Amino acid sequence: MSRSGIREGLQLLKRRDFAKLFVAYFISYSGTAMAPIAMAFGVLELTGSTRDSAFVIAAPIVAQIVLILIGGAIADRTSRQRMLVLADTLAMCSQLTIAYLFLSGIATVPMLVGLMLINGVATALGMPATMGFITQMVDRQDLQAANALLGVARNSAMMIGAALAGILVATVGPGFTLAIDGLSFGLSALLIAGLKPRPQVEPEKASMLEDLRLGWREFSAHKWLWAIVLQFSIVVAAMEAVFGLIGPAVTKMQMAGAIDWGIISAGFGLGTLVGGLVAININPKRPMLVATFCVFFFCGVPLTLSVPLSVWLITAVSFIDGVAGQIFAVLWYTTLQKMIAPDRLSRVSAYDHLGSVVLAPLGIVAGGFLYEAIGPRETLLIASLAIVLPTLAVLAVREVRDLTRDDIDSHRSTP
Repeated sequence: MSRSGIREGLQLLKRRDFAKLFVAYFISYSGTAMAPIAMAFGVLELTGSTRDSAFVIAAPIVAQIVLILIGGAIADRTSRQRMLVLADTLAMCSQLTIAYLFLSGIATVPMLVGLMLINGVATALGMPATMGFITQMVDRQDLQAANALLGVARNSAMMIGAALAGILVATVGPGFTLAIDGLSFGLSALLIAGLKPRPQVEPEKASMLEDLRLGWREFSAHKWLWAIVLQFSIVVAAMEAVFGLIGPAVTKMQMAGAIDWGIISAGFGLGTLVGGLVAININPKRPMLVATFCVFFFCGVPLTLSVPLSVWLITAVSFIDGVAGQIFAVLWYTTLQKMIAPDRLSRVSAYDHLGSVVLAPLGIVAGGFLYEAIGPRETLLIASLAIVLPTLAVLAVREVRDLTRDDIDSHRSTP
């Protein structure tokens, strides 16, 4: 990238529309960071069962799996901006309703599962649109800086939101925390609706099935792409089980509960903030090789929780995980945006997201059952192996090791 320094990258924030997008990310993700902590402890307080929590937490991912490809095709075919506004509005309505159920004391597991399915629909509509929308907001040479800065917004928000969630859940309960999350989606929708992106590249007229077929052809043509997505189908399943379910359960049973889990989650958020700043200023010769090595650090939190170590040692490891995770994310998104034809980017992003989360519900549910059947330590060790082994396997793929920044920067995708 030509603007490789932090100072040059920060110049993007002087652009009014990009600054509004940055603020929208920050607001939305501040609330989003509160939701998993509030939901996990809310369901544990409601039923006391990690299995019930697993079903509620897995529900939105199931909806994403069913609808994400359709969301990608619609985003490439229509307006990505309108899709993002619709997704945020739908998520706002769902989260506010969940908050009402908790605050009024009438929440049940089936109700929560149904509303979390709606949250998943919102993600399925919005997630694929995001990847392509960023390319409409900045020039090609600014993509890495834009991804890093938006990562800073997202992850500083996650840090603040997680820490605040731990305090709020412990003091005023999950309902109020989820109400703040719902309102954050509404503010994000208003900000995104006011942006003025460049017109998006329109694909040739085709049926929905043809759109999906062309997206698959583009996705499967890049071995480095589908190999890493296959790796992440297992890694994400393990991470969702740890961060969405087992971590909160361990801190509730063996540590100080929501406050400790909020501190650990905030450490991860702080790490991703630092990782975003680092990612503005790096330009590795082999981006996907560096990104893959970053994934090994993801096993830090489950390993330290399996003991468990003190909250501050786990938080330090969580911080390192966050740094590595954000460097991976920036290198991954930038490579994807430069290597994929612009009119197919949302569809390829949808295949990426689908492949990455397809096993996540199974991982979450299995984590809940294993936690109760064999105990937290053994379950966390299994999760660690589920991160390390597929990461070792993907290093054997030559295209992952050999794809260079020169290959990426010189690539010109055409519709």
